[in-house]
Order: sequence, then C-alpha cells, then structure tokens
Amino acid sequence: MRTRFFLPGGILLLVALLLLVGLVTSPALASPAANAKKGDPLADSVCASCHGDQVKAFLSNPHNRGLAAKGWRTDAICEACHTGAPKHAEAGGDKALVKSLKGVTGAESCLTCHDRIGDHPCATCSPVGSQASQGRLVDTSSHTTGAHAPQAAVNCLSCHSIHAADFKTAKLLVKPQVELCGSCHPVVAAAFRNKPFAHHVGRGGIDCTSCHEPHGRQGKNGLKRTRAGELPCLACHTEKKGPFVYPHVGEISGDCLSCHEPHGSNNMKQLKRSRVDQLCLECHSRLGANVLGSQPPSIHNVNQPRWQNCTTCHVAVHGSNRSPQLFK
Repeated sequence: MRTRFFLPGGILLLVALLLLVGLVTSPALASPAANAKKGDPLADSVCASCHGDQVKAFLSNPHNRGLAAKGWRTDAICEACHTGAPKHAEAGGDKALVKSLKGVTGAESCLTCHDRIGDHPCATCSPVGSQASQGRLVDTSSHTTGAHAPQAAVNCLSCHSIHAADFKTAKLLVKPQVELCGSCHPVVAAAFRNKPFAHHVGRGGIDCTSCHEPHGRQGKNGLKRTRAGELPCLACHTEKKGPFVYPHVGEISGDCLSCHEPHGSNNMKQLKRSRVDQLCLECHSRLGANVLGSQPPSIHNVNQPRWQNCTTCHVAVHGSNRSPQLFK
C-alpha cells in the first residue's frame, strides 16, 4: 500500500527535476553574450558596428572563409588588409588612419598574398599557375609584371571587387567577363558583337580568359597554352592539331593567327582576307619579302576565277598524312 501511495509523488518529483534541468540548460536561458559569440561572428566586431552591411556580406567571401576557418576573428580579418583599423575606430572613423585598397598603393596589400602565380592557392584555378607550381612555366605570367600589373589607370580594383561582388562570381569580378574586358578593349568587343563570323564569347561556354591569361604578358605571350605548349586554338579545334606527316605551317613558319582573325572577321572561317588566293599568296609568292612556301606553277593564272580558290584542290590546308601538296 505504501508503494502505491509514494509512487505518484516520486514520478512527479522526477518530472519536475527533469524540467528544471532542461530549463537551466536551455539555449534560450544561456548567456546572451555566449549565444552571440557562438552563432553570430559579428557580435563582438568593432568594424561591424559602423560597416555592418559590408562586414555581413564579407562573411561569405572567399577571403574571409579561409581565415575564419583557422579561427581568425572578424576584425582581425579586416585589419589584415585595412591596416590601422583599430586607430581608425578609436578616432571615430578618421579615414586617414586606415589603409584603403584603391589605386597602386592599395594594390600593394593584394600583392602581399597574390605576389606570384603558382606559389598561391590560385594555382588550383589558373592553368598557368598550375604549370608554375610544377616547375614547367617560363616567366610569362605575373601579377606584378604582367600586362595588367597595378598602375594608376588599371589596378586590382579595376577588375575585382572585394566587398561588392557576388561571392559566387568567379574571381570576384566587378562585371561579367566580356563586359569587363570590353570596357578597355572596345574594338575587340565590337568584333564579337558585330562581325558575322566570330567566336560566341559569353554565349557558348567560352570567355576571354579561355584564351588569354589576364595577368600574362602583352600579345601572344599572354595567351594560354595547351599542355603541349600550343596556341589555345587547338584546345577546341583538336582535329587541326596533328601531328601530320606533311604539316602546313604548324608554328614552324607561322601559326593559326597567320591566316585567321581570332576575335571576329567579315570573311568565312574568320580568314584575314575575303579571297583565299590572296591569303595564300602572302606566303606562296615571290612578290613579297616573306617567301615561306612553294610557288604556284605557271599554269595557275590567278587572274582567272578557276585558280582563285586554292582550297578546291588543296583541301588539307592544316596538314596531311598522304599528300605533300595537301591534296587530301
């Protein structure tokens, strides 16, 4: 009988104790500061007190994620680039006390990490960088000496936006790649838009950096190369690659750019000239100084239309394994 009398009371006491333990350990009753530090990295951030929107957006930025994973506090990450930030905050926001990333002097902050391609994690993204990390790169690309090295007119922030860019945007570019490059290279951008025969840049999985190394040297030295060291054209047009028993040009005495306009042309196949014979005679003629190939036989009267389309007979213009004359 005593067991029946005390059992309900024991159960009630046990339930009460469990509820009390649950309330004490409930996250809702824990210290607000502890909750803030655990769930909100901006809770103790001095920078966020004034630059809240920028700092909040920066949390998803690649520059923040790597350091935050190592245990860096938010303000310490800000100060890694914006040196003098504590004095700037103590002085009530005096801009003269904190380093800005604008211009050539601002680019110096970027170059403390991005000084060399290949010795930095960007080697995982850049073909040139990966070659450098494997010791196979001749000095053709550099953030400090390349075509887009920091200067008064063009510097890091001309193309990259550290705070404003969508974190999903490749390389944190300020604009879509074609639009961005076209702002300084309007003639090339116009060729893509207006020429009838052009690469579909920005529309078919190809962008400016598919062929160009943005931090490379000027001209051809700034082009990305295939694993075999060939022009980037052959990365897509593999059927023209060879090797052929009887090559035509093949970077021995010329290359793809000897005959083709790479960005856009008014001529079929993006040729430099409207008539094939005029293009061929730039090399296969004694009239010019650059005689690089055999001369047309005497029966080839190029004044007659029948002899003005060389590729009617010489069909294997990129190379042949059967015909020295590239007939097939």
